[in-house]
Amino acid sequence: MEDHSLEKKYNKLIIAVSIIIPVAVGILFVIKLKDFGINVEPLSFLPPIYATTNGLTAIALVLGVIAIKNGKQKLHERLMTSAIALSLAFLVMYVAYHMTADSTKFGDLNHDGIVDAIEKAKIGALRYLYVFILLTHIILSVVIIPFVLVTYVRALAQRFDKHRKIARITFPLWLYVAVTGVIVYLMISPYYA
Repeated sequence: MEDHSLEKKYNKLIIAVSIIIPVAVGILFVIKLKDFGINVEPLSFLPPIYATTNGLTAIALVLGVIAIKNGKQKLHERLMTSAIALSLAFLVMYVAYHMTADSTKFGDLNHDGIVDAIEKAKIGALRYLYVFILLTHIILSVVIIPFVLVTYVRALAQRFDKHRKIARITFPLWLYVAVTGVIVYLMISPYYA
C-alpha cells in the first residue's frame, strides 16, 4: 500500500491557500492605502516588471517541460520551483501596485478615468478582445492555484504517475495565465497615466 501521508498533510493547506489567495487579492484589489490616510506614490513602475515576471514564468514552464521530456528531472524541478516563485513575486507586485494606484481603463486615451464614446469608437472591437483575454486570465489565475499546488506536492511525494496526470492539465492552464498576463499588460500599457 502506498504512503499518501505527504499529500494528505498538504491537502488542507492547498484548499486553504486556494481560497485565501483569491479572496485576499480581491479584497486588496479594492482597498487603496489612501483610503486609510496613507499617502503613498503609486507604484507605477511595477506593471512592466510584473508583466516581465509573467513572461519569465512562461519561459520557465516551457523549459521545465522540455527538461523533463529530455530526462533532466533536477532541472525540471528547479524550473518548476522557479515558476512558482515567479508567480508569487508577480502576485506581491500586482497587489502592491493596485493598492497604491487607481485601476487603468482600457481605451482611456486622455487618462481621465472615463472611456467616452469617442475613445470607445477609436478602440472598437479590440475592447471585446481585451475583455475576453482579461476575464479568462483572471478566472484561470484563480483556477490554477490548486492545480499548481497539487501538482507540486505530488512531485514532492514522489507520486510521479499522479504528478504527470495532473501536470497535463496544469501546464497548459498555467502557461495560458502567464502568457495572457503579458498580453493584458501590452494591451493596457498605452492607457497608463
